[in-house]
Amino acid sequence: MKLRDLSVLLGVIMIIAMLVVPLPGWLLSILILINITLALIVILVSMNVQEALQFSIFPSLLLLLTLFRLGLNVSTTRSILSKGEAGGVVDTFGSFVIGNNALVGFVVFVILVIIQFIVITKGAERVSEVGARFTLDAMPGKQMSIDADLNAGLISEQEARQRREKIEQEADFYGAMDGASKFVKGDAIAGIIIVLINILFGVVIGMVQMGLSLSESVEAFTRLTVGDGLVSQIPALLIATATGIIVTRVATTGNLGSDVSGQLLQYPKLLIIAAGAIFLLGLTPINFFLTTFISGFLALGAYLLMQQAKEPDIPDIEEEVESESSAMKSQENVIELLNMDPIEFEFGYALIPLVDASQGGDLLDRIIMIRKQLAIELGVVIPVVRIRDNIQLNPNEYRIKIKGNEVATGELMLDHYLAMTPGITEDDLEGIDTTDPAFGLPAKWISEEVKDLAELSGFTIVDPPSVVSTHMTEIFKRHAYALLGRQETKELVDHLKESLPILVEEVTPEPLAIGDIQKVLAKLLKERVSIRNLPVIFETLADYSKLTDDTDLLAEYVRQSLAAQITHQYVNGSDMLKVITVSGQVEKIISENIQQTAHGNYLSLEPEVQQSIIKTIHEEVEKLALQEEMTIVICSPAVRMYLKQLIEHYLPDVTVLSYNELEPNVQIQSVGVVNVA
Repeated sequence: MKLRDLSVLLGVIMIIAMLVVPLPGWLLSILILINITLALIVILVSMNVQEALQFSIFPSLLLLLTLFRLGLNVSTTRSILSKGEAGGVVDTFGSFVIGNNALVGFVVFVILVIIQFIVITKGAERVSEVGARFTLDAMPGKQMSIDADLNAGLISEQEARQRREKIEQEADFYGAMDGASKFVKGDAIAGIIIVLINILFGVVIGMVQMGLSLSESVEAFTRLTVGDGLVSQIPALLIATATGIIVTRVATTGNLGSDVSGQLLQYPKLLIIAAGAIFLLGLTPINFFLTTFISGFLALGAYLLMQQAKEPDIPDIEEEVESESSAMKSQENVIELLNMDPIEFEFGYALIPLVDASQGGDLLDRIIMIRKQLAIELGVVIPVVRIRDNIQLNPNEYRIKIKGNEVATGELMLDHYLAMTPGITEDDLEGIDTTDPAFGLPAKWISEEVKDLAELSGFTIVDPPSVVSTHMTEIFKRHAYALLGRQETKELVDHLKESLPILVEEVTPEPLAIGDIQKVLAKLLKERVSIRNLPVIFETLADYSKLTDDTDLLAEYVRQSLAAQITHQYVNGSDMLKVITVSGQVEKIISENIQQTAHGNYLSLEPEVQQSIIKTIHEEVEKLALQEEMTIVICSPAVRMYLKQLIEHYLPDVTVLSYNELEPNVQIQSVGVVNVA
């Protein structure tokens, strides 16, 4: 343990001992001086900090100093009442303040207590209460502001994390200060009570036990009591003032001294007005020489400040240029150029109102909701979307990039609405023909004037922000597997480990590494299977990873374990599922042409057979599309993975399920069969 840490612990133990063990006068004098020193250090530090969080230990320190001061009060009271003395410091303070009049000294002490209790302590307590309440009320707004800046690309993920931590620390600090201010209030009340006890009981003890007369007893114990009160109330006054400074401090770039001098003297002409007012006071019976001296001093200060304002500091341009050029040549700036954003959203200048909150744009808020929605729906945290305008794009064009590669584009007309056709082959709705960017369906951009008519005709009307947010949602779903890397997988595993450590330890790092788990999860996401139910996924991996390390097979086992989830995903409110079945002949062909290698299994079919199977599935899919039915191909578990690999490049949106991935109560209706021509 470091010496500084040990000294604090010993100090707390000593404070507890002071409450019980009598202390000699010389030791009391040392402790009193230490108390005054600590109070001076605290108020100087509170005046020097630029924001309250730089002195975040203040609430706990306030408690310790209050306890130390009360311990001194107990020790000095014990010494005063039992011995009639409390050390040289107390006696000196009492004699200096009282002089030859005990009543005047007592009144001075009472005034100090009133100033501390009614003015400083009461004000600091109120400011602490209001500060704590407003800080807690402002937390949601500050969090949303951070999320908006993060989505806009104004700050990095690390900066956002630091700002969130600062907000949490502010809430904790002001909440603690709200309670800690009660220590100062209680200390002031205790000081008043202790003084009354010392005077009343001191006079009685002096007369009864020490044989002093009434006047001698009053003089002696009043001097000691006032001295004791002063040596405790002066540090208490400093600490109370420090509390008020801390809770009223507004975060700036300077300390209290620089802020006061900089802001109070920022208008030199006002000093001239003040100097004139003071000079006019000298024309009254007030001392003319004194008012003239003060007004002259103010006028001189105003003149010097005005001269200083006329000669602003001119920075050395050559030095700035040299420093900037050297910074551009540094290795760190070059390395930063290698960073690539996981997701980028670029748009033309005409689409700026989409993201500009001052123009009513809410795309940033929509992206936050999309990320939350996909976290619930897919169980994966979508990275921050970097948003920027690009003058190289057409004014109404936007594009979405995943890891630097363009994956989607689209165009918007902000003063129009997108009307989705209800299936009418011919319509006379006035508008600009286009295609829905999210699903590729025919649509029209229509104006505000024909919006009501389109709704009456059965068209689905979508505003431009909803169009682009829906498009982004579908793109994120489709490429979620590409956004899940090893680092993201490690974060998911660590989150699961907090609640189920034994389960995680059974899976990783042995027998599966993080990379193996990432491959399994990516395979699930690629086929739109949510990985939110990580406990079930890891239970399955724990059972089967001892039998095989083939991530493709492990993903198939996981899919079967998630049968209830997959069934609920594709069965909408009924127990009937319309599917395209795979004939036994096709399944036999696939199973007989599976090649097993040391690096995994793969399907090896003749090109003619492949084309025949793909053509048959494509024909059946088109039939279902005319009936507006969901396209699902179902087969046996042994060939599901290979059939999906066969058609995913040609028919990526076709879902392939196995019988083991559906619950037994689901009825399957075959609306088509896959055969080999």
